[in-house]
Amino acid sequence: MRDIGIGILGFGTIGTGVVKGLQENGDLLAERLGARPVIRKIADIDLESDRGVDVDPSILTNDAAAVVDDPDVHVVVELIGGTGIAKDLVMKALEAGKPVVTANKALLAKHGKEIVKLALDKQVDIYFGASVGGGIPIIRALREGLVANRVESIDAILNGTCNYILTKMEEENMAFEVALKKAQEAGFAEADPTLDIEGHDTAHKAAILASLAFGMEVPLDSIHVEGITGVSDIDMKYALQAGYRIKLLAVIKSGDGEVEVRVHPALVPLNHVLASVRGVYNAVLVRGDLVKTSLLYGRGAGMEPTASTVLGDVADVVRNIVCGSPCRVPAVSLLAESRVMKDMANIESRYYMRFSLKDEAGVVAQYSEVLGRHGISIASLMQKEENEGDSFVPVVLVTHKTVEKKVRAALEEIDALPTVGDKTVVLRIEEQE
Repeated sequence: MRDIGIGILGFGTIGTGVVKGLQENGDLLAERLGARPVIRKIADIDLESDRGVDVDPSILTNDAAAVVDDPDVHVVVELIGGTGIAKDLVMKALEAGKPVVTANKALLAKHGKEIVKLALDKQVDIYFGASVGGGIPIIRALREGLVANRVESIDAILNGTCNYILTKMEEENMAFEVALKKAQEAGFAEADPTLDIEGHDTAHKAAILASLAFGMEVPLDSIHVEGITGVSDIDMKYALQAGYRIKLLAVIKSGDGEVEVRVHPALVPLNHVLASVRGVYNAVLVRGDLVKTSLLYGRGAGMEPTASTVLGDVADVVRNIVCGSPCRVPAVSLLAESRVMKDMANIESRYYMRFSLKDEAGVVAQYSEVLGRHGISIASLMQKEENEGDSFVPVVLVTHKTVEKKVRAALEEIDALPTVGDKTVVLRIEEQE
């Protein structure tokens, strides 16, 4: 049986999972593939730490470039992360005609067009299934299983850290800061969680999904991004009372030649399938013209789920090598249709608003009048009994569908009024259509 040499760049958590998976399931893979993936080299700056797997010391190296250059390495698996040396090594491997498997979402979101072009020019495979959703095969689904569909929309929970924090805030009535600390103590949040809680990790993944769904480049700076740091336990409570649950969503839609890609906390109805996604789990809801609705659900991170997807990609590359069919599945299917990114100011949604208003007669009517002048219709209104100090009370309302720029203009006027205690809290509502 033919051996296919594997070179691994990065021996961290995911790299360890890949090595462990090959050691435990190598025979199974060989039987299924007709060739045996064999680890030839592993590069990492730390070769001393105990990772819980036995590895021949002779295959370990600090020289990542040497892994790519090794003639016995046929497939390069990049698990370093970031957009610096990782990009150089991926480009070097592709230039040398070696297929690449990567889990690097930031690299693909920022430099995907350049990387995919080189892979196409060199007629060599680039696989990146683990870059979005960990153990969820959403990349494979979009590239292959749903290829006959015109994708209409994708709504997704793509960050386990944020979903864990929001779940804790709701279930245990926690403030954001307390829930974040709990996530860090449980190992679900980094010491510096900025990339996750500010929404940027989700934005990287959304850019990749949108590019696959619509066959176009999606620049990161074209994505509207809001994190969860402004979500309060108060709004979690009021949202539930109104029949909603707050989630950090990636919202991707196409219509009238425009594509919108945005990341922000959103209210989803309690009967919405994404409302039931709890803790560190992720889910991706795809709507297509033929499939109608398809849901993929599972762990979005972690050693073994992510390693499972990486090894699935390795298996595909090995099959392509054995059959002599590189680029059998294009990295991105470029479409002839011309599409542009939709300006966030023009998106349509329903909105949740929480005002802090002076407890005086006629104040609510005054604010309703301002909203009406901006063409915003109120669907429901709740005036709470809680006193926020200095005689201000919370007033919560839900609007009918309206345009973002109308909401921004109305709130700019409202928040400048003397009868407002704090800046208005605004969250968009995403409903199953």
